[in-house]
Amino acid sequence: MKYMLLVYMNEQAMTDEEREQCYVESAQLTQDLNKTGQYLGAGPLHSVSTATSVRVRDGKRIVTDGPFAETREQLGGYYVIEANDLHEAIDIAERVPPVKYGTIEIRPVMEIPGLPESD
Repeated sequence: MKYMLLVYMNEQAMTDEEREQCYVESAQLTQDLNKTGQYLGAGPLHSVSTATSVRVRDGKRIVTDGPFAETREQLGGYYVIEANDLHEAIDIAERVPPVKYGTIEIRPVMEIPGLPESD
């Protein structure tokens, strides 16, 4: 089953040095997951200051700067993995480096007909 691991944390939780080390550790985790066939994708996100939100209300597009909601923790990145079950996904989430600074939300990915096949 596919799971998305969403990385939430306060953008100020890490120093620049800790962030760089986190990138190194995250890259190693993706290599490890790739070797076991569990890696499907991952990526850090730029700061919420670069976010743009789009909504359509009454047929009109509304574009606003910033994230959808103001929160103490921001969505900072994601992993898409293959895991046998939620317990295995939890074991992987525990290895995601930013877990020491924030929260990893685990969500099963819905498979619906009509979507293009991914490689």
